[in-house]
Amino acid sequence: MKKLYQYIVRSFLGTFLFTFFIVLFVLLMQWLWLYVDDLVGKGLELKILAELFFYMSITFIPMALPLALLLASLMCFGNFGEHYELVAMKASGISMWKVMRPLVIFSVMLSGLAFIISNDLIPVATLKGRTLLFDVQKKKLAFNIKEGVYYKDIENYVIYVDRKGVDGSSIYGVKIYEHADRLGNTHIISADSGMMSLSPNQRNIIFTLYNGYNYTDITTDNYKEKRPFERMSFKQEQIKFSLQDFDMTRSNEDMYKSYQTMMNIRQLSRSLDSLELRYANKQQAFAENFPRRWANYNSIHAITEPSRRAVVQNDTLLPAPPDTLKWPLADHLSPKIRENVLNMAVGSAQNAKENASFNKIDLSSQIENINKHKKEWHKKFTLSIACIIFFFIGAPLGTIIRKGGLGLPVVVSVLFFVVYYIISTMSEQMAVFGNLNMFLGVWMSSIVLFPIGLFLTFKATTDAALFDGDSWRRFFQRLFKKKQAIETETTT
Repeated sequence: MKKLYQYIVRSFLGTFLFTFFIVLFVLLMQWLWLYVDDLVGKGLELKILAELFFYMSITFIPMALPLALLLASLMCFGNFGEHYELVAMKASGISMWKVMRPLVIFSVMLSGLAFIISNDLIPVATLKGRTLLFDVQKKKLAFNIKEGVYYKDIENYVIYVDRKGVDGSSIYGVKIYEHADRLGNTHIISADSGMMSLSPNQRNIIFTLYNGYNYTDITTDNYKEKRPFERMSFKQEQIKFSLQDFDMTRSNEDMYKSYQTMMNIRQLSRSLDSLELRYANKQQAFAENFPRRWANYNSIHAITEPSRRAVVQNDTLLPAPPDTLKWPLADHLSPKIRENVLNMAVGSAQNAKENASFNKIDLSSQIENINKHKKEWHKKFTLSIACIIFFFIGAPLGTIIRKGGLGLPVVVSVLFFVVYYIISTMSEQMAVFGNLNMFLGVWMSSIVLFPIGLFLTFKATTDAALFDGDSWRRFFQRLFKKKQAIETETTT
């Protein structure tokens, strides 16, 4: 039995490592296709690219690990069934549960490792990878002047080259516009030809220009009246441009540590407590201050107070009758006072509406932020459970279909993973926006696939012919006969 277990684990482990790196490579290539425009043409060092690919590969583990485990278990047990090794094991009195036992233990250990990766490794890799990707996207393209195009990537300068030589260094029809003084095209350099070269320290590019002119608009206090103009010719002139702007600067990672995807469970719990406390305080403050702040009772009371003691008639004040001493006595106000009261009431109502709308948006954004933190907290555990569920789908399914290799197992694995991914994405979005309970939203995909795994495991351990058409036909025939019998009994 020990040698059999070693053989099963060795066969599964090789297949698992192979499929895991294949899936990881496919996901990385998909990501590279999306961001290829941000990486090409910037002269990035191989070290920077390798670091970026490494961090992004780690962030793809939550997608690659369950899919690789599903595909590996399906291929491994499919090979066992295709080569009749499972038949030999069962003929020797070894049940399906005993065959799966070492791989079940391996899946449980892998799920524990997946939790450590999800909680400790992925937040750090996400932080470093996203920060590095932002720096790469922010980096300017490598210095490359094209013919007939105004080049603007050097600060304070615009360079135009009519034609470039075959050697790539010779340039013809050169125009350089200097905008350091922010006064427009007041300084222009024009040359018939020139040469481009790098300085010895590779930090500057030197333009050596031949047979040209320097044009300068002299901007004095009265330049709009006299418009002085200066032109100087030259046979040869050198201009040095710094390439410091083309260097990639690394951002401070502390700027992005507050994002929920870059936190572990302990940090998420602490952040959730702070966010929920701030939300409760904001909600309570709004409920308490809204009536007093926007009712405008005192202002309206000050205007209508004289009407408690007198009534305006023909622009003269008369004592108010006893039955009219009711606030606000709108019927007994003069037209001017009534207009002021109505304007204040309308203004107060509009301000109250705007304040309520603003607070509603603010509270909704806070709720959405809280839900995102809760989602990330739950997702620290979903990867571990997904590994176990996918094993209990792949292993029994492989024994049932009895087909190894990269053909049918790949199709079946991708189909199950697509269902898992779609359900997970849709339910998580619904939970974040408050349309679904957070626990159900995050765990919906696991809840749906777990019974499927139990059903397939039961069928595999009982040697049920799941894909046998005759057995399913007999099942539905019995089902319809029972249904007809029940309908006959009800009619009689």
